[in-house]
Amino acid sequence: MQAENQNFVVLSETDSTNNYANSLITAGKAVEGAVVLSQYQTRGRGQRGNYWESDRGMNMLSSIILFPKFLPPCKQFYLSKIVSLALFNWLDPKVSGVSVKWPNDIYVGKRKIAGILIETTIQGNFFHSAVAGIGLNLNQTVFSKELPNPVSLKELTGLDYNPETAVVEIRNILMGWYEKLQAGLVSEIDAQYLQHLFRRNEWSQYAKDGKLLEARIAGIGEFGQLILKDRSENYSEHLFKEIEFVL
Repeated sequence: MQAENQNFVVLSETDSTNNYANSLITAGKAVEGAVVLSQYQTRGRGQRGNYWESDRGMNMLSSIILFPKFLPPCKQFYLSKIVSLALFNWLDPKVSGVSVKWPNDIYVGKRKIAGILIETTIQGNFFHSAVAGIGLNLNQTVFSKELPNPVSLKELTGLDYNPETAVVEIRNILMGWYEKLQAGLVSEIDAQYLQHLFRRNEWSQYAKDGKLLEARIAGIGEFGQLILKDRSENYSEHLFKEIEFVL
């Protein structure tokens, strides 16, 4: 361990920053907005049981702790929305072509630069805690051939980035969106998320149940479902894991 206080924990190595963050919550040592950052993860997790690949010390491997007790569990996707918007806001001034790929990836053009994994704990009818895991490719320039489309900020700009500086700046942006969520400003959050969606207003191919579907994104449902409209003006709703983008 390199440094630790209630607001910012910096680790040389851990299995998963989400696991570490959850252990702090369980031990009663976590405060809202606290950050866990690690130079390396031995078992960094992604969605669908995938792992997040990163060379040691090259990227931002982090988790941010929240206590959204004001938020009903049925509104969980708003946490994904505000984390996505925070990443978009941080990246957009640095590089063009940034978008939010539903439900939890950040793209530049057609390449993935960041992923989000949110884990929550519920008490009664409300959330007790949430851990927003963020993997952001900052400085790595060589990736495994098994990964389909990774890209880093250094590849795009030629510059080096400090993970500690990046995560603090992103945390600060996120907390601004978090305050808006707590204040009930969901219309603003909805509008910004929809505006920055990957492939919004584009006819694109999607895969579902082994079949291809050509459609456009029409919106995001109340529970985070993707709403598509086909060329016959038919609408359909799809939950996470039910449909895939054809890249």
